[in-house]
Amino acid sequence: MKSLNRPTLLVTAARLALPGYSREKELPRLLNTPNVPGRNQCILKLMELESELNAQRRAKDPVYGPARHVKILSALMHESQHPRAPKRRQLKASATSDFLRAI
Repeated sequence: MKSLNRPTLLVTAARLALPGYSREKELPRLLNTPNVPGRNQCILKLMELESELNAQRRAKDPVYGPARHVKILSALMHESQHPRAPKRRQLKASATSDFLRAI
């Protein structure tokens, strides 16, 4: 996100929208797909959409929607800052029981 140069108001609005962002709810709507693609695919598609919206904004295109731009920026911020949690390794039963006995 640091390489993007966008108006402060737009970026501030996107940051304020982050706490209410729900990946499972927002991404299918924003990407117009029933399934949420992988993180890298999401980021690439969101960057493409954001670039198109920014071009519309700069051209003062009447179809430009700042609310959608804020949502796309917010999703892009979230996806780039919050990688999915790695799968947890499961402990072997013997290691767990040894640990419990040591307590």
